[in-house]
Amino acid sequence: MLQIEKRQKKPVHWPTLNTVIMVEDTLKNMNESVISVAELKRKLPRQVNHLTLMVILEYLERSGKIAAGLRGISWVYTDSKVIRELIKKGTEI
Repeated sequence: MLQIEKRQKKPVHWPTLNTVIMVEDTLKNMNESVISVAELKRKLPRQVNHLTLMVILEYLERSGKIAAGLRGISWVYTDSKVIRELIKKGTEI
């Protein structure tokens, strides 16, 4: 799991909502199943500070939208109405 430590010496750059949405859209629409942070930075429409990007990636991982591992980052969130209904009803898949 990505971690932004509170004890960091450098100040954390808090992202704007527009920046979070830009990163989400880029990850959601990528062709690859796994992408590195460096490659993600290159694919973003505009430049994002590294610490700000790390904060965004930590948020996306905590919210269950991405999975981050040794090989890179993958978009894992699905907005399937069928799955939401099954969860609402408590149906086991």
